[in-house]
Amino acid sequence: MALPGLSLPGLGLQPASTPAQGNSFAPPIEQVTRTENLPARSEWRFETSFGSPYNLRLLGGHAELFGVELATNQPYDLSGVQGAIFTWQGCQLEITGEAESEYAAEETEYATEWLNLHGMLETLRSERPSDGPRMLVVGSDNTGKSSLIRSVAAWGVKAGRTPTVVNLDPRQGLLAPPSSLSAVTLGSQMEVETGFGIAPTSGPTSMPVKTPLIYHYPYASPTDRPDVYKALATRLALSTTSKLEEDVTAKQSGLMVDTPGSLGLTDGKGNISEILHHLISEFSINVIVSLGPERLTNSLSKRYSTAKGHEEAIPVLRIAKPGGVAERGEPHMKQLRSRQIKQYFFGSANESLNPHSHSIPFDNVVIYGAKPLASATETSSYGAAEEEEDDYDPYTDNPTTTASGSGTSNAFFEKVTPSVAMTASLIAIKFCPANSDESTIRDSAVMGFLYVADVDEGRKKVRFLAPHPQGWGNRALVWGGWPEAVVDLVT
Repeated sequence: MALPGLSLPGLGLQPASTPAQGNSFAPPIEQVTRTENLPARSEWRFETSFGSPYNLRLLGGHAELFGVELATNQPYDLSGVQGAIFTWQGCQLEITGEAESEYAAEETEYATEWLNLHGMLETLRSERPSDGPRMLVVGSDNTGKSSLIRSVAAWGVKAGRTPTVVNLDPRQGLLAPPSSLSAVTLGSQMEVETGFGIAPTSGPTSMPVKTPLIYHYPYASPTDRPDVYKALATRLALSTTSKLEEDVTAKQSGLMVDTPGSLGLTDGKGNISEILHHLISEFSINVIVSLGPERLTNSLSKRYSTAKGHEEAIPVLRIAKPGGVAERGEPHMKQLRSRQIKQYFFGSANESLNPHSHSIPFDNVVIYGAKPLASATETSSYGAAEEEEDDYDPYTDNPTTTASGSGTSNAFFEKVTPSVAMTASLIAIKFCPANSDESTIRDSAVMGFLYVADVDEGRKKVRFLAPHPQGWGNRALVWGGWPEAVVDLVT
């Protein structure tokens, strides 16, 4: 059973195809097609750009992409994907298009480790049917954390489980645009192209929909506003675990928590971030998986495994970084964020969506702006008093305080008037009323997202693009500084 939720959730679809620009009489570019025969326990690794078609078809044998099996003779569009097609028994692939990098690899020991992890989770589910595994995956950027969770979740669904996946990285969306912290219970098989699938939105779809629970964190890193991040993580943990108490099957299937790469780093003394400790505590984690440096695993083991009593100890498992993990630079990540936002409103060539335009006078909307980092204070219920200014240390959770001349404001939001500065940005629709207090607005779940298509300051009207034709009523709208504006969404 999926977590209940939102009328306007996000998507995980591929972008809609765009018409060719320039001379319409120019002949189409001929794509190169070739076949690759992969032996057992090998994989086809590829890195493709967003603008170039890259299609793949399974001609024979068995193969999977991050745990999801490929259907025979079914073409898959994998443009803009950095991935690996793995085969346990051997397969033949037909590939069309050009990639930035592609090659066959036989050093795939990581796949056995991942499958063993799935087997261990299945054992825990069988041994403790009333309290399934709650796994947290931690590691620095570009170590394969999300790919691991996607694979293990897919194998769990194939085994008849309904695991709940939690994404705590605001830089990437799980069935939602970036700036989201979300959770979803998987009740149906995942898709090769779309990963976790799609969520209900503005049109009918041929694939089973999934309904995520979403919270809004308009910053790129947990350390940008640790007080807000921890508060939202607590809300997400409470909402998720309470729903699992109502679903015996989902509770037995367990949780899989994906964390940002910034929390997989240690300081000069080997200490881990207290934000990470907060997540482990709030989600009642009972299995920790570490990808990457051995130093991180040792630091986690000292704190959660060897330093605790036998009953309180949390096992810490180290899994080696897969050899095919690609370094994703900021240009690639920016394109990925842009594509996720486009997918949210327009879907893909296979599952096209029809967003709706809403033109509203300034006086009829209440928008709260999340204060930028330069003016945001770090005082919170987790830190120092209101009369002090904090310099937050994410590893110790002990603020270094300096007296300020006067008391500092703990405000996170401020009411703003629509302006051209909002153009091409995302607006989160909260479930709470527009006149709610600041903590309520911060902690409220997301009903959906709007795209600011145009702001006419002369006529005092703002035009939103929304996934749903109906209005959102008297609800609080929040405009943040993350992610960056997508100027080419509406042409």
